[in-house]
This record gives sequence, structure tokens and C-alpha cells, in this order.
Amino acid sequence: MSSQSQNTGRRPELRHDPVANRWVIFSPARAKRPTDFKSKSPQNSNPGDNSSCPFCIGNEHECAPEIFRVPSDPNWKLRVIENLYPALSRNIEGPCEEKEDMGVPARAIAGFGFHDVVIENPVHSVHLCDMEARDIGQVLLAYKKRIQQIASVESIKYVQVFKNHGASAGASMSHSHSQLLALPIIPSAVSARFEGMNEYFKKTGKCSLCEVQAKELLIDESTHFISIVPFAATYPFEMWIIPRAHSSHFHEFDCDKMVELGGLLKLMLRKMSLQLNNPPFNFMIQTSPLQVKESELSYAHWFLQIVPQLSGAGGFEMGSGCYINPVFPEDAAKVLREVNLPVAG
Repeated sequence: MSSQSQNTGRRPELRHDPVANRWVIFSPARAKRPTDFKSKSPQNSNPGDNSSCPFCIGNEHECAPEIFRVPSDPNWKLRVIENLYPALSRNIEGPCEEKEDMGVPARAIAGFGFHDVVIENPVHSVHLCDMEARDIGQVLLAYKKRIQQIASVESIKYVQVFKNHGASAGASMSHSHSQLLALPIIPSAVSARFEGMNEYFKKTGKCSLCEVQAKELLIDESTHFISIVPFAATYPFEMWIIPRAHSSHFHEFDCDKMVELGGLLKLMLRKMSLQLNNPPFNFMIQTSPLQVKESELSYAHWFLQIVPQLSGAGGFEMGSGCYINPVFPEDAAKVLREVNLPVAG
């Protein structure tokens, strides 16, 4: 059946995302069937032998300085190191004062911050989704520990944890790794998300993510987490993993639940890989700014966002900030639910 005849019964729809506080256009006429949505540039498995990779065990001397490793002996399972090419510098001393005398109506501050790399595994050929849930849990605990260390620096306002998998998703190294970037400002997208959550709370008296219950958007669930395609997903087959219990900051979440989160993350990555032809992807931990008021904790709820790279942004998206998604979230969730895999353990 052609994509045109497949989609004639579905009209375009605009949906508002109360979390990001923005509109998304769903236009099924622009898409194939959801089951045909495959990556055109699948990521090949890492070669097993890569002696020149600085992230491999035995090549530690080729990396930037180490912050910590787990365990703390030569046979490590993960390492956290400084980024050799940091976006911000940890060596700028003094407060990040604003400068306005630049002849333009704009502001600037010194580029102080922390940019770290988490090497998730010592073996070059092992991806995150290949690891056991307990080992993915250790990676998540490393994020938590590093954020807690950075949080003591008063001028840092926000820490973004992210992973780029595949060159087109921004990865410059094929060895499985993720990053943390600690900023002296709160990014505009984070502020918009925070304000969106606040608006929903002011209207309803409830947290927008605690309220997520739609079964047609559910992919899978565990004791303490659910995984969904969000109601107004910005990107096709975007996924969120949300803690069931209200929690504002990822780095304050219970350590004993990280293995469970690792198992659900592994399951989502494997489903995405199998159904979408192993696409490049990004994942981000969307948490709250480090310094928030007590009253703001009631509506701030962290989640883990997974975005497969299946379509690019065009001029409309860049100009308007409004995205066009060719796959309705309930259709994407159904496709992902139907990928039968055992619960990761």
C-alpha cells in the first residue's frame, strides 16, 4: 500500500507539549508507514581491535587527566576523564562576571565550566546496549557522582548529561562514551522546560510528568519507571524514561534504582536498534537546574530522553522553533511495543 493511501484517513494535527512548552506539527502525509521508518545510515559495530583508540584499556596515557575510575584499580570498568577538547574551561579563575561594553546590546561572560567524558566500557567493540543492566547502572551512578562533585561549585548553574552515538549524531569517537557539560548559565531550552512545567502546575496543581498515564503512549514499564513516546514528541520515535515517583534532580535519585533504570534504558536502545535499523541517536538526561527554590521542586521532574536521528531540521524548524513530526506518537509507541525482547537484566 502506498504511503499516500496509507495516510489519507489521518489529518495533520498540532499538539502542545506542556513540558517543553512548545507546539509540534504532526503531518502523517509526509511519512511512510511507521513500520517502514528505518535509519538510512545504520551504525556499524565497532571493530574489535583498535589499538590506536585512547579510550581502550591500556591506552590511558593518551587521554586527558582522569577524574575517577570504577573500580579504582588497573582493571577498570569505566573511567571519567576531562575532555581533551573542552567546550568550556575549568581553569578560568574568579566569578563569571557579565560584560556589556561591547558596542552591541548583548551580554557575555567568561567561558568557565566543566566538560567531562565518561568512558562506559574498557572494550572497544562493546556498545552501551550490549552491557549488562548492572554495568549500565554503574555508568548512571558515575553521572550522579560527577554531578554531585560539580554541584559544589557555586558558579555552575546546570549540568547536561548526554550521549552521541554515531557520527551523524555528533560522536567523534566510536568507542562507547557519554559526556557531561557543566554550565555557568541555565540554557534557554531548560528554562522553557522549567516554565512549561510551572505553567501546567499553576493550572492543575499537579506535576506534568507525574500525570502521564496514557496507555497508547506506553512502550514498557518497570517497578519504578515508565518508558513512553511523549504526546507531542518533537522527533519521530523519540522516547522518554520517567521515574514514577516525583523526583526533581537526577543526581539526588536513589542509588539502588539505577540498575533498574539501566535495564529499561538497555531495553529501549535494543528496541530502537532492531526496529529502526540501528540508527545514530542521542540521549540526554533532562534534569533541573542545580539551584532551585523549594517551591519549584513541586513541578520539576527529571527524565531521560532518547532521540534516534531519522530526520533533520529544515528552514521551517530553524526559523520557527516549531517541529514537524511525520509519525504520530501513539503509532510509534505501538511499533516499539511490538518489538518482543526479554526484559534486560
